[in-house]
Amino acid sequence: MVFAAPGDALSRAEEVLDTDPTPLHASVAHQVIGIWQRDWGDMRLALDHLRRARDLAARADSAEREADVLGTLGVALVHAGRTRQGLAAFERGVERGSGHTRARVLYRRAYSQWVLGHHREALEDVRRAIPVLRQVDDVIWTARALTLRATVHLALGAVERAEADFTAAEALWDTTGQEHDKADAVESRGLAAFRSGDVPAALRLLDEAEERYAKLGTPTFMLAIRRCEVLMAAGLAPEALAEADAAIGVLDGIGGQSTRKAELMLAAAKAARLAGDPATAIARAAVAERLFAGQRRTWWEAHARLVLIEARVATGRGSGRLVADAARLAERLAAFQAPAAPEAWLLAGRIALGLNWTTDAERHLQIAARSRHSGPPLARLTGWAAQALWARATGSDRGVLEACRRGLDVLDAHRMTLGASELRARATAQGAELAALAQEVSLERGGPRRLLAWSERWRATALSTPPTRPPSDPALLSGLTAFRVIAARAEAARMDGRPVPALEREQRRLEREIRARTLHSRGGTAWGGDRFGGDRFDAGRLLERLGEGRLVELAVLAGRVQVLVCGDGRVRRFAGGLLAEAEREAEHVQAGLRRLAHPGAEGRLPVVEAAGRRLEELLLGEAAAQLGSGPVVVVPPARLHRVPWALLPALRERVLSVSPSASGWLRARDTQAPPGGRQVLVRGPGLATGGAEVPEVAGRYGRPVVLEQEEARVPRVLRELDGAALAHIAAHGAFRADSPMFSSLRMADGPLIVHDFERLARSPYRIILSSCDTARLASVGADELLGLVTALLPLGTAGVVASSAPVNDAAVVPLMLALHKGVSAGLSLAEALRDARAALPGDAVHQATGWAFAAFGAA
Repeated sequence: MVFAAPGDALSRAEEVLDTDPTPLHASVAHQVIGIWQRDWGDMRLALDHLRRARDLAARADSAEREADVLGTLGVALVHAGRTRQGLAAFERGVERGSGHTRARVLYRRAYSQWVLGHHREALEDVRRAIPVLRQVDDVIWTARALTLRATVHLALGAVERAEADFTAAEALWDTTGQEHDKADAVESRGLAAFRSGDVPAALRLLDEAEERYAKLGTPTFMLAIRRCEVLMAAGLAPEALAEADAAIGVLDGIGGQSTRKAELMLAAAKAARLAGDPATAIARAAVAERLFAGQRRTWWEAHARLVLIEARVATGRGSGRLVADAARLAERLAAFQAPAAPEAWLLAGRIALGLNWTTDAERHLQIAARSRHSGPPLARLTGWAAQALWARATGSDRGVLEACRRGLDVLDAHRMTLGASELRARATAQGAELAALAQEVSLERGGPRRLLAWSERWRATALSTPPTRPPSDPALLSGLTAFRVIAARAEAARMDGRPVPALEREQRRLEREIRARTLHSRGGTAWGGDRFGGDRFDAGRLLERLGEGRLVELAVLAGRVQVLVCGDGRVRRFAGGLLAEAEREAEHVQAGLRRLAHPGAEGRLPVVEAAGRRLEELLLGEAAAQLGSGPVVVVPPARLHRVPWALLPALRERVLSVSPSASGWLRARDTQAPPGGRQVLVRGPGLATGGAEVPEVAGRYGRPVVLEQEEARVPRVLRELDGAALAHIAAHGAFRADSPMFSSLRMADGPLIVHDFERLARSPYRIILSSCDTARLASVGADELLGLVTALLPLGTAGVVASSAPVNDAAVVPLMLALHKGVSAGLSLAEALRDARAALPGDAVHQATGWAFAAFGAA
């Protein structure tokens, strides 16, 4: 009963003890309380109750009862870190029990052997237990044993065997009322989905398991550990670190299992390393290693050691001793049949390569490279990374590029299984090393055109296809509506000066639910091995489509900007400055533009213009004089997305557009405007000017759809935007650096967020966002961007005008009127924006407003 209705079982056991029971019945009651405390409460209390249960069983002179309690006590002792005592309890339990009871004790020992990382021993015990449990038709314990065997198979990398056992166990669970065990089965299927490479299914199943556990009131720290694994694979390492640390806090608060604390520490260490925090990774991994050593869990100790060495290397350490440590660790992991062994070989090879120990590096990398042809995608990616580094060590440029291509193809295939654009963007971080390696070789040997091709190979790939999400998902639609209502109420309360903590808590809860629904969505499965379904980047096609124009792609190698100027039938390379210096200068420019948005800051204008000249020197260098006289497209790296490109002197008078990638610009150029030419003008609430440009802009078009006041509600706005030729939205914009997919535009009924835009069948062909910060984006993954603008580009939008900085509302009005004058006359957005800037008054406020806006895409 304790795993069917845990709370009821605990109450019943306490009631039994209040009735002066016999030693036999008291033993059962204390065992139930001990199990409850062991799994969901205080380990000290658990051990007290289980020892009393054991003593009472001895008093009752029941060998079978005593054996059963010894099995439960053995598990508790192992979880408490008292491994030797736990194994001794199991030995005594196997001796005292017989038949059916002994099989249950063997199952519990097998479970503990799995916890300890003794996988062969665990399989042997469960192999002995299952036939006996089946023979006596013990459905519950047979299902548990099959689930455990599947979990051990997963730890050894045998995914197909695991899935077969999970399927058999689930069929048995369906015939029982064991609700906690059923939740555990769902969690186990989530783990199996993850091990087979299906991240969305893993997230969905783990969330379902969490809901089931919550209804039962049975917190499970194993679920937190598994969620951390999946979040890390999805590129969400900071979230995994936060989840692990929170679980550790809860576990410490209840005096819970020492074994789970060690595993959570290991998860936190892995997450910190992936999140770029090696100091925290070292601290957490060292604690985990000590705990595992004290618990005699050598398999786990080896994994903690791997993270510890990886984190030390990330701090810049590299020594012969670390090479030897990593190599010995790889041998230990291989002896354990641990899937992590190739990672350790790769680590040893990477450190050796950094020390120029070529012979050692080749040996270790060759072993690691064996994993490239089998296993889940990220394991194969490890193998291809090793193959690329091995080719680099042996001087084979062709081998490096082939390994990089094959590895990135594997990651492409993995990304295409992810339906959410956020996951696709974040997953690219896994391929950053391969992309950088290929670019380095191209820079050294291949010439500018090859460098351009490899720069494009891994730039803005998340924007190559729209997110996959059923637009009719009722739970998602309901969540979005509820979120909008709560967010609007919270905003109204803040404006009235009323407290909003309860509303903000509910808003955060709804955000978590919406995000979870989107992360569960799966992408398409068809994959031909080439990016964009077989359409690889073609530099010749780009040069042909540019005509008299130029495309300037900025690649970053070893922290320095490389400027690739495409046009006039060729690709040329120029050296730029340091990326870090350019980022600092861009922040200074942003600060200057923020000040210039307010009257009275005119004295800052020369300072901002000087910063623009410095930015040009850092970002373009000698290329600034090689841009010809035609239009210019700038393709910056994600970390430079906030640069106001129109401020740079060489670009100030240009027809200028910005694109996340050259491939994206080509797609935008080839996008056809929808038939009908419908225009939609939206005016949101609370604007300082009241969206004064909207009525005048409406007069430039025949019969535009104008939505304002109560008509500017999200459902109506989305209906009208879908498939429009041109949309102009005047509404307050809010960028969410903490959660970019919740960046928004304020409508009459609440925020219109990125997730809403992603439900459009086709976003407007052209869209103009006249508010502050609408072009602000979050840089994630290898070179990806998340935000309002990038949500529109994969959905059919060929051109966007938006601002990357706060702007003066009054100064926006003449800019927008001049912009629409050009658009209605047949100009592209970039041409119209160039002319609109030139038409503005020459004061600082209007000049800063013009520089803050940029045209994205090609329409």
